[in-house]
Amino acid sequence: MKRLHDADRRGFASDNYAGTHPEVLEAVALASGGHTMAYGEDPYTHALRARFVEMLGDGVEVFPVFNGTGANVVSLQSMVTRWGGVIAPAIAHVNTDEGGAPEKVGGFKIIPVPTADAKLTPELVRAHAGSRGIHTIVPQVVSLTQSTELGTLYAVDKIRAIADTAHELGLAVHMDGARIANAAAALGLPLGAFTRDVGVDVLSFGGTKIGAMGAEAVVVLNPHAVTGIDFLRKSTMQLASKMRFVSAQLLALVEDDLWIRAGAHANAMAARLRARIEERRVPGVAFTQETQANGVFATLPDGVADRLREHVRFYDWNAATREVRWLTSWDTTEDDIDRFVALVEQHCG
Repeated sequence: MKRLHDADRRGFASDNYAGTHPEVLEAVALASGGHTMAYGEDPYTHALRARFVEMLGDGVEVFPVFNGTGANVVSLQSMVTRWGGVIAPAIAHVNTDEGGAPEKVGGFKIIPVPTADAKLTPELVRAHAGSRGIHTIVPQVVSLTQSTELGTLYAVDKIRAIADTAHELGLAVHMDGARIANAAAALGLPLGAFTRDVGVDVLSFGGTKIGAMGAEAVVVLNPHAVTGIDFLRKSTMQLASKMRFVSAQLLALVEDDLWIRAGAHANAMAARLRARIEERRVPGVAFTQETQANGVFATLPDGVADRLREHVRFYDWNAATREVRWLTSWDTTEDDIDRFVALVEQHCG
């Protein structure tokens, strides 16, 4: 097979656009050859579980899956009943960007909470935790996204406060960690410090956006919060027969903290992008969110986004307000940033 794309071309549309990290590719190659047990009985999946126990403590269970939607559906489905609901920000990925899979496949209702900053608070949880009995959905889980859809972070004390409130009300806590590596790198904390230690019960651990070719995991931090997850992973078509190749990708990321290094690099490139535009005082560009992870949100003068997209791919976040989203990746380079900033300056000037 010959290469069908320009391997030197990078943009700012999504960290999903980035290729597979060379260390992950090497891990998959090492995991190949010969026969070994299927469906998770292989040594790579066992090693992955052992590594997460090192990171998070005894009693943790790890269930590799194919993609982020699968991780969220399996996680949440194992935490709710058929009459249950999940409290989440209205802007959360589980509510807006998974094709209705949580409700169609998972069989539970997302309870969307309007919030300008994509974050929940204890007060918002409490306000939406009630039920009027058989005529309404019964809230059973609170879902947080870290980092958020707006590229911002929940501080550790905020997560603890939300989890404490949720548990007081009899609700479990899920964290959508599609960009958990970016959050961990930005916070400068061990994974457990902002998940298990502060009351998160189940974590969707993201690998694809940070260098895997296609690997995520459901990490059960509190086994009492889930039911039947083994069976649910199979019935939702997220059980890999050749699981060693999914696990090998994740193992390559977490074994020597490649996931942290890759997340830190992506974050640094986002910070550079914003800083360069601010330094140059590019006219007509205004930032709409804090840049805390690998996302930069900005508004541009009328027509500029489309002209820039003739050179570099990225998405509108809110076309009505001319707000765009620029995402950096594990493989974004300083030259990528500097060339793009020059383009922005040229078209805005």
